[in-house]
Amino acid sequence: MDVSKVHPQMTAGLDLGDKYSYLCLLDQHSGEVIEEGRLRTSPEAFRRRFSSEQPMRIAIEAGTHSPWVSRLLEECGHEVLVANSRKLRLIYANKRKTDEIDAENLARLARLDRKLLYPLRHRGEESQAHMAIIRSRQALVDCRTQLVNHVRGAVKSFGARLPKCPARSFHKRAPEHIPEALMPALGPILEQIGSLTERIRQYDRELQIVAKERYPETEFLRQVEGVGPLTALTFVLTLEDPHRYEKSRCVGAYLGLVPARNQSGDRDPQKRISKEGDEMLRKLLVSCAHYVLGPFGSDSHLRRHGQKIASRGGKNAKKRAVVAVARKLAVLLHSLWTSGEVYDPLRNTHRRERREEAAEKGSGKAKHRRHRRRGGRPGTTATTLKWHEGRPLSDRFGPSIRRLRHANLVRPPHEEQRPMRRLQRLRLTRKDGSHNAPSHRRAGSPRVRMEA
Repeated sequence: MDVSKVHPQMTAGLDLGDKYSYLCLLDQHSGEVIEEGRLRTSPEAFRRRFSSEQPMRIAIEAGTHSPWVSRLLEECGHEVLVANSRKLRLIYANKRKTDEIDAENLARLARLDRKLLYPLRHRGEESQAHMAIIRSRQALVDCRTQLVNHVRGAVKSFGARLPKCPARSFHKRAPEHIPEALMPALGPILEQIGSLTERIRQYDRELQIVAKERYPETEFLRQVEGVGPLTALTFVLTLEDPHRYEKSRCVGAYLGLVPARNQSGDRDPQKRISKEGDEMLRKLLVSCAHYVLGPFGSDSHLRRHGQKIASRGGKNAKKRAVVAVARKLAVLLHSLWTSGEVYDPLRNTHRRERREEAAEKGSGKAKHRRHRRRGGRPGTTATTLKWHEGRPLSDRFGPSIRRLRHANLVRPPHEEQRPMRRLQRLRLTRKDGSHNAPSHRRAGSPRVRMEA
């Protein structure tokens, strides 16, 4: 049964805390407070309190405990609205902010209009567990980056420099360039960097197995050059359900890759990207965009799109190009996911060429139909020509002799496959033997005949 279609008799606001959560129940019709109280933030306490209640609408704020609380309350048969905390200025900007007041405000907003809460939808438990692997890997990468920077900074303070190298091989190449006086201090850190690198590799192998066995749709996304298993799996786990987006273009706004807007009256300033949505996925898409526009990226419509924006010049032209390619890449990945098509790097170019060919064929057919309606064939005039030994002869011209003199191409009616030929220069001869080349036949002039 769809709980959202049931009209509840009560609306609840639940302010979640780390140890205790505060509850406020309102009557759906009158808006009066029915019950207020607190309960321990644990699955047993929530199940004991809400499992026996009639279906109701419960509003909670997004936070650490909101994923499992929302799943548990939905299992009990209630409609759960997970409010976007960043949009609820009524709560976080209140001068008298307490847990009891926050719970009541959540209940009143849910009672009036659910859209006032800007409700979110949490991913499933399995997807959340797989996303935890990706975030754990990212935590190790951040730790390794901090340790590498610490080693480089310490070596610089002694007047030496470490060579450029990838982070995965830093612990192997750095020791020979570190001064002897620093080895007791930096030796254990290099060992820790090597341990972190090995753990990150284990996470990468595990993520590849998860993507191959549990999420086969990532193969469609990995068709795009620059998109690896990590980006493809993060994209699938973040969006989870591709059909909840009306259009693929909505994905760019969902990930915060479109400019924010603050329009009022005649004032509509240009702003930076909104940076909403999942930050880690946005960083991965920007990293893929750098590869597409970099020296190793192959020719594609994504690369051409970025190069076109970068060619405009300006202070931040390259940065704008990278963000634009990242947004376009997000839209492309969603389109490949929903359609399951084979990726064509130059799809737009090939589509444009097919349209031009179809337009040329259509114009040729239209020209043929026009000549057919006029009684002729393409390349001939409307005047009927009689043929003898391959040469046109006629003792009667049309309304204007200029049309015959300006005719460039003719086709014999009895030789449809014969190639076009140009008419030889016509010579007009009068019956008395004199020659004349009038531009048109004047009234009363003697009849002329055409000779090749």
